Amino acid sequence: MLQRVKLIAEPWDIGPDGYRLGRFLHGWSEWNDRFRDDVRAFWLTHHAGVAELAQRLAGSSEVFHVAGRAPQASVNFITAHDGFTLRDLVSYQAKHNELNGEGNRDGHGHNCSWNCGEEGESTDPAVLERRRRLQRALLTTLLVAQGVPMLQGGDELGRTQRGNNNAYCQDNALTWLDWRDADAELIDFVAGLIDLRRRYPQLRRRNWLTGQAVGDDQPDVVWWHPAGRAMRVADWQSKKLGAFGMQLAAEIIAVGATQDTETLLCLFNRDEIPVSFLLPGEAVWWQVFDSSAQAPCARLQREKTSLVPARSVQILSRQAGSLSDA
Repeated sequence: MLQRVKLIAEPWDIGPDGYRLGRFLHGWSEWNDRFRDDVRAFWLTHHAGVAELAQRLAGSSEVFHVAGRAPQASVNFITAHDGFTLRDLVSYQAKHNELNGEGNRDGHGHNCSWNCGEEGESTDPAVLERRRRLQRALLTTLLVAQGVPMLQGGDELGRTQRGNNNAYCQDNALTWLDWRDADAELIDFVAGLIDLRRRYPQLRRRNWLTGQAVGDDQPDVVWWHPAGRAMRVADWQSKKLGAFGMQLAAEIIAVGATQDTETLLCLFNRDEIPVSFLLPGEAVWWQVFDSSAQAPCARLQREKTSLVPARSVQILSRQAGSLSDA
């Protein structure tokens, strides 16, 4: 009865020793709240650095690489049924649970959120643009990370609970999906991200990243500094560095008569200004995704450098075997 069932744990409880993340058996997947907290803290509060984000992008191996478990043990998420929605995460600095009738004492106070300059709904174009970019950067980070992405229903269409982060007792317009006012652009954006993840097998690897050579003798992952070199120990320890890259080698996987032969370079920039990256090798790279762009899936050629806009993720691609010096 259970052999084909997917077993997913929410691995925490309020009782003694109730936090059990990483301690379930082989075959289980677990909600990974470290992914949630570190990704939020990287993009929104800057209380997490490039090292923490890289660990989450790589599947949280320090948590799940035990007892033969694979990266799919980590169920990655930004938001869930309890807590802020994605839209509220970038619109509210604090919870607003007054309608729950408990004097705003209920609900979690540790949200790692940022209101982008104004609490709640706003008409300020600068605030709205920050929110737009950060929602898309968070979603892109979720979909390019190793593990299993979990998207809360409604986040893809811009659902808000008006800052309520504990709305379990609200069966009304506060928690219903508002299809009439759905954000069509955001829906299309999420669809493009899902297609991107489906297209590139290296975004959903079955084995852990090691940094060792695979395929055409490239390392399976190279962490890239904007200055055009691999990341160093001092870079990982930096409190100021807010931009870095993740290069993923092609996985040679037969699919009918075709094979995946593209290397991906995911460039992350949380800073409030654009950052120019020197690109690996002499090859021509193609931009296949830009989370900040109005047309995020537009294909654009990049040679030697690529300018990554503020608060965004850019994804580049090149044919495997054309990189001379990773």
